[in-house]
Amino acid sequence: MAAMRTSAVRSWSLLQWVLLLTTVRCRIHHLILKDDVRQKVHLNTFGFFKNGNMSVEMTSLISKDFDFKLVENTALGLSLDRSKNDGFSSYLEDEIDFCFLKKKPSADTPVTLFLFDFKTQRITVTTSGSNQPSVSDAGITRGLPLKVKVSKTNANTQGKLNMNGTADHPDEVQKDKPKSPDNTGEPKAARKTISLRKNNASYSFMFSFTINTDEEQGLYSLYFHNCYSNKTASLRSFKFDMDITIVEYNPGSYLSAGEIPLPKLYISMAFFFFLAGVIWVYILRKRSNDVFKIHWLMGALAFTKSLSLVFHAIDYHFISTQGYPIEGWAVVYYITHLLKGALLFITIALIGTGWAFVKHILSDKDKKIFMIVIPLQVLANVAYIIIESTEEGTTEYGLWKEILFLVDLLCCGAILFPVVWSIRHLQEASATDGKAAINLAKLMLFRHYYVMIVCYIYFTRIIAILIKIIVPFQWKWLYQFLDELATLVFFCLTGYKFRPASDNPYLQLSQNEEDVEMDEVVTTIGMMEGIKKVNQSSNGSTEQRAELERVA
Repeated sequence: MAAMRTSAVRSWSLLQWVLLLTTVRCRIHHLILKDDVRQKVHLNTFGFFKNGNMSVEMTSLISKDFDFKLVENTALGLSLDRSKNDGFSSYLEDEIDFCFLKKKPSADTPVTLFLFDFKTQRITVTTSGSNQPSVSDAGITRGLPLKVKVSKTNANTQGKLNMNGTADHPDEVQKDKPKSPDNTGEPKAARKTISLRKNNASYSFMFSFTINTDEEQGLYSLYFHNCYSNKTASLRSFKFDMDITIVEYNPGSYLSAGEIPLPKLYISMAFFFFLAGVIWVYILRKRSNDVFKIHWLMGALAFTKSLSLVFHAIDYHFISTQGYPIEGWAVVYYITHLLKGALLFITIALIGTGWAFVKHILSDKDKKIFMIVIPLQVLANVAYIIIESTEEGTTEYGLWKEILFLVDLLCCGAILFPVVWSIRHLQEASATDGKAAINLAKLMLFRHYYVMIVCYIYFTRIIAILIKIIVPFQWKWLYQFLDELATLVFFCLTGYKFRPASDNPYLQLSQNEEDVEMDEVVTTIGMMEGIKKVNQSSNGSTEQRAELERVA
């Protein structure tokens, strides 16, 4: 237990360090990249309703050891892709090793390419597909007062945008004349250009677009592409620094289309978890003679989960109204989220081992499981916090996302071991100790609990994620709803199965026989090594007699 406390203290210190170093997530994105060499950088994905708009301002694009004028106009740029769900874009998933900027999109592919031409200091904007929003290089559209908002994240952009949301000196957008159809009979992609400003060795630009029709609504993904490669030179690629600010807005909210219902969803689910906790406490007080410590831990889990959802709802409310959260509320949410996650896996593992029900002490195998699960669960929560507080385009975002997925699966797998061990123990006990009926009832209960855990893990980790990918962009909140609903059902079923009641198979065990694990403890004490404890029951008597025999 001392080792477990030491591990918990170290994990808490790690969490505090992460909270101090990370910046809180927001929908006014400010991404800074240093010495990046990636060929494709996923800047952001956002779901837009009608009258929603996006403003992108790259204040600095620079390379310390490379001249951008050596880059051809199809080797560096941006792509803006529209899809109806969170799955992969058909344009981006084809020919993954080929440069997307050099690939000509088909006429029915909704994508906009921004090709940088550093020699002429222009950006060629090529739009293909139907119902793509019109791009302009005016800073902000729809009269959105972004100057106040952007100044929260990037002081360098202050003064470049006025209170009406337009640039002080916007460059004129130059549209090309309509193109004649090509040899295939299909119209060529629409083209226009925007200015690429240069300040010493740094380049900057801005553009924005507004969703004007229902057909233009969708999930928009913005990527930066670096396709430069010189096989004849020693420098096949180059490092670049980028400073970019992205502001996204839907009518009445800074949240993506699929996230707008989340504040109300989280506060509603918090009420149901709180109600479940109140009902559970009422049951514990009513059956006080049959209550174990694990029952109170289950109640604490329900209230902690409710509190975490309340802070999550508050966090999303501030993001929705002002584009970024209040840091204090965000930190409180992260702390309660960590406590909830730790309590959840500890409670599941304790119930699985039969602690307080089947036995009053933990075996060495059980303790090892806790030594593995608790640090892994803390690491999973740290990864979640870093993902939530890090811009999507950073290099560490993808790494921590993979760590979160792997560690979470390891935790889910580890908590199944105590349940399997308890099932084996009950199978052996039902055939040896003469109490077959009681042990078979307990065995059936443990098997049900094992199935419950597997179904819960399978649904929340696999099925719900598949639903998130399949459903339309405006229904992405359905993933969070199903995840919270599955958790609530799992809590209620666990409470019902292990409720304090006189007819509960666990309580019959604790009243009629002593823990089998106690035999192992007794025989491992030095002075009593070789001594075996034998329980005998007389007919019609409730008292038990113990006889010690020394083995020759």
